[in-house]
Amino acid sequence: MLKDLNFDSLVNPYPRTRNPIYAQNGMVATSQPLAANAGLEILKKGGNAVDAAVATAAALTVVEPTSNGIGGDAFAIVWMKGEMHGLNASGPAPKSISIEAVKAAGHNKMPTHGWTPVTVPGVPGAWASLIEKFGALSLSEVLAPAIKLAVGGFPVSPAVSYYWQRSYEIFDKSEHRAELDEWFATFAPDGYAPEPGELFFSVNHAKTLREIGQTEGKSFYEGELAKKMVAASSAAGGYLSFDDLASFKPEWVKPISVNYRGYDVWEIPPNGQGIVALMALNTLKGYSFKEKESVETYHLQFEAMKRAFLSGKHYITDLSKMGVAVDDLLSEEFASLQRNKIGDRASDVEPDLVPAKSGTVYLATADKDGNMVSYIQSNYMGFGSGVVVPGTGIAMQNRGHDFSLDESAANRLEGGKKSYHTIIPGFLTKAGQAVGPFGVMGGYMQPQGHVQVVMNTVDFHLNPQAVLSAPRWQWVEGKSFIIEKEFPTWIAKQLLARGHDVKVELESGAFGRGQIIWRDAESGVLIGGTEDRCDGFVAHY
Repeated sequence: MLKDLNFDSLVNPYPRTRNPIYAQNGMVATSQPLAANAGLEILKKGGNAVDAAVATAAALTVVEPTSNGIGGDAFAIVWMKGEMHGLNASGPAPKSISIEAVKAAGHNKMPTHGWTPVTVPGVPGAWASLIEKFGALSLSEVLAPAIKLAVGGFPVSPAVSYYWQRSYEIFDKSEHRAELDEWFATFAPDGYAPEPGELFFSVNHAKTLREIGQTEGKSFYEGELAKKMVAASSAAGGYLSFDDLASFKPEWVKPISVNYRGYDVWEIPPNGQGIVALMALNTLKGYSFKEKESVETYHLQFEAMKRAFLSGKHYITDLSKMGVAVDDLLSEEFASLQRNKIGDRASDVEPDLVPAKSGTVYLATADKDGNMVSYIQSNYMGFGSGVVVPGTGIAMQNRGHDFSLDESAANRLEGGKKSYHTIIPGFLTKAGQAVGPFGVMGGYMQPQGHVQVVMNTVDFHLNPQAVLSAPRWQWVEGKSFIIEKEFPTWIAKQLLARGHDVKVELESGAFGRGQIIWRDAESGVLIGGTEDRCDGFVAHY
C-alpha cells in the first residue's frame, strides 16, 4: 500500500469523460496498462498484431490474475493479410469424468471449486498456435515482457485489488478449502490479498512462462508441466490425465456472421455463445431504430436479447454434439419467428438462465500493415477453480462448472466434451474489409455487450469510446434486467410500465469490460476505445 500518500479514494469519483485514441502505426487496447504496454513493446520490436496479442495476453495472466491465467481457455479472431481466421482454444472435459462419477462423489450439480470442474486448459496452446501460424517473432520473445513483470514485480491496480480481495474471501469460505491451499500460498503469501499499489511478485509464474516459451508450449501438454498438473489432480482425486493434455489441440475454425445494416458481424461458432449475439442482431435488423434513447429501442433490444439467450441456452454445446445447425439458428426464418413473438409488453419467459459471476480478459491489437486481432481468455468466475498446481503458478479454470448433470440437457457432462462457453471475441467488417476487433468480457454479459457495441456503432453512430462509455443493461432472467446508475431514469420508468422488471445495479463490474479498435479504410488511421469501468488503457504509437 502507498502509505506516504493520503488519498481520499483510489477510485475516480468523476463521470466517464475519456475521448477516443488515434494512432497510425499500432495499437493495443486492454484492461491493464502494463499489459497493453507489453504488447506495444512487441510491436515496436518488429512484431505484428498477433505477436502483440500473445504478449499482451501473457502479461495479463501476471498483472490481472483475478480474471485469467495460464490454466484457462482462449478464443481469437485474426485478420491477417486481408483474410479472417478463427481459433477455438477451449479444452474438453477429462475423458474419465461422467455424470455418474460426479453424482457418486456427492454432487447434485457441478461444483464451482476444486479439481472436479477443471477442464483441459487451452491458453498455452492458443499462444503457441497463433505464433506458429502468424508470428513474426518467437514465442519466447513475445513472452519476455510478461516474464519481466512476474520476476520484477508489478504494482497491483485498484480494480484488480478489489477482485483479489473478493476471491480471497470466497475461497476462505469454500467447502473445498483443503484443495485451495496452494492458491493461498501463491496469491496470498502474506495472509491477505494485495492492496492497491502494493508490489506483487510471481516467480513461479515466470518460470512456467519461460518453459512454455522455450518448448513452444509442448511442456504444458506433454512435458514436465503436464506431469505436474496430472500429479496434482491425481493427489486430489481429480479426473485430469496425461492423455487428456497430450491429445489436446486448438482448432482453427471458420468464424460465423450475420449482416447487420451493411456490416458483417463475426463471432466464433459454438461451443462459444457468440451465436447468441448474432441471433439477437438478426432479429433486431428487422426493425428501424430512429434514436438510441427511447423506450421502444430498449424494449426491442430487451426482448430480442432474451429470446436469443433462451435459444442459445437450449442448443449451444460442443459443436459436434449440437442438435441443430448453426445456419438454421441464423436464418431469416428463425429471426422472423422471434420477431413474431415480440409484442408491446415484456414477455413472460421461463427463467432457465441465471448468469454466473465471471472473470475474463479481452484485448484488441492492430499493426501498421492492417493486421488485427480480437482475443479473449479466461479462468472463469475470477481465479477459476481455486486450484493452483504446486510450484508452477498455474491457476486452473473451472469451465466444467457450466456442464449440466441432467442427462436430457444438450450441455450435459460427458468425458471429452467441450462445454457451453461464455468467452467470445467479436469482429466487424464492411464490404470485405476490416473495420476492426471488439469485445466485452463478463460471463453472460458478453453477447449482450456485443449487441450494444454493434448497435451503438451502426445504428447510433457513436465513436468507439462513446460506444463503451454509454450506460449498459443486462438481462438476468425472466423479465428481470439490471441497468447502470447512469441509465436514463425516464426510460427506466417507461420500461417498468411495459412490464420489464428493471433494477439499478451499482456494481459496475456486472456490466463487463470492453475494448474496440476501428481502422479507417481510406487513411489506415486507427481509432480506439477502452473500458472506463476498470483500469482500461490504449497503448499506441
